[in-house]
Amino acid sequence: MRPLLYSINVTLDGCVDHNAIPADPTLADRHLRAVHRHATESIGRADTLLFGRVTYQMMEGAWRLDTRTVTMPDWTDPFARTIDAMKKYVVSSTLDRVDWNAELVRGDLAEAVQALKRQPGKALFTGGVTLPMALAELNLIDEYEFVVQPLVAGHGPTLFAGLSRSVDLELTNRIELDSGAMALRYRPRG
Repeated sequence: MRPLLYSINVTLDGCVDHNAIPADPTLADRHLRAVHRHATESIGRADTLLFGRVTYQMMEGAWRLDTRTVTMPDWTDPFARTIDAMKKYVVSSTLDRVDWNAELVRGDLAEAVQALKRQPGKALFTGGVTLPMALAELNLIDEYEFVVQPLVAGHGPTLFAGLSRSVDLELTNRIELDSGAMALRYRPRG
């Protein structure tokens, strides 16, 4: 069975608002380069993306190459090409259809994700906030990666706020990024 990997950028105080990272404009270019380089490597461990509606629409708007209207820095090209080419599944009860190499996931989330995990291929990769919370509740995440930014945001939303139970994790790897961020990978114990 292929694993489900989860990765998210988070500040030291638990903020997962992607607009809060980075806070200092003088460090933004170097910081964002390091974060995108790591994200490209991290996503590259999978061949399939699993998104909720909000994350799918945000990623599509920024990284879908054939419809993108914003010019991004050249150093984002590897990330854009990687995410653009990947197969995507979108969990949504409000979208009628998706494209961008994507399919809608409907019905029982646990059954749907288990079916995706049974398919041949490399890992599944997810990000965002709401869908991963539901996946954590269902004990379906096989690896958690927290890319901890050297920043205190002072506001939310915060990571896993409202989770009904604790998830006991074991550290499996740590990667220090050029920006001073630290990618910490964990797997659930047991």
